[in-house]
Amino acid sequence: MKKNIVAIQGELGAYSHIAANEVFKDCEIKTCSSFEEVFRAAFDDDKIKIIIPLENSLAGRVADIHYLLPKYKLQIHGEHFQKVEHNLISKKNAELKDIKFVRSHSQAIGQCQEIINKYKFKTIVSADTAGSAKDLAKSNDTSIAAIASELSAKIYDLKILKKNIEDEQGNVTRFLIMGKNVQQPEYIKNKKFITSCVFRLKSEPSALYKCLGGFATNNINLTKLESFSVKNTFDQTNFYLDFEGHLDFKPVQKAMEELGFHTVNLDILGVYEASKFREI
Repeated sequence: MKKNIVAIQGELGAYSHIAANEVFKDCEIKTCSSFEEVFRAAFDDDKIKIIIPLENSLAGRVADIHYLLPKYKLQIHGEHFQKVEHNLISKKNAELKDIKFVRSHSQAIGQCQEIINKYKFKTIVSADTAGSAKDLAKSNDTSIAAIASELSAKIYDLKILKKNIEDEQGNVTRFLIMGKNVQQPEYIKNKKFITSCVFRLKSEPSALYKCLGGFATNNINLTKLESFSVKNTFDQTNFYLDFEGHLDFKPVQKAMEELGFHTVNLDILGVYEASKFREI
């Protein structure tokens, strides 16, 4: 049986890599330098799946993803909530007293301010967490540490000086599993589904209020609604929407019909089973 090929943004050891391992168990990882490259990989080859971070419980939405979703029109066929556990990682021959600098992604640095301030580390911003660990492995400098995952330390043969150094517990990233030509799951009563879409409103008074009215009257629960501007304009806005329900469920169909009356564009990104993490 052939392994799933999963494209991720970042180097091996990234949190996307950990998420891919948990979702697909045994898969071949294709690393990409940017989110655009990840989307393009699946757009060009329908055998490739992608796993991308959409939002983080501490840092909010991940930049650029909302613009790439309607551009490539890949289908979502699942979601995964990944716990993020940052570690202070060094060369094997380094000790905590040797560390003067920490290198990582800006979000990881922002989420580990307590230990950075405690030891008065100077920070070096990198493109991603696993990349900072990979760069550290190539260096002989024992004064630099990286903030990255435990998997990164294992892959690049580095030492974990301190585990779980994030300022706040409950740091979780929501990932979307996407691909091309994905089949919609069959509607099953009493099973929880999520439907995701992107839409652009008509330019008319109370358009957002009107388009969401159908969800209220049909008792459909919205779990995420976020606006993002259309590129190169200040007067047009797209909305990303998640709601509980399946497109074959009658009340959802009525709500979507109402939504369609007040939108210029409406793209269904996918219908998929809700993660069990939502029940916690």
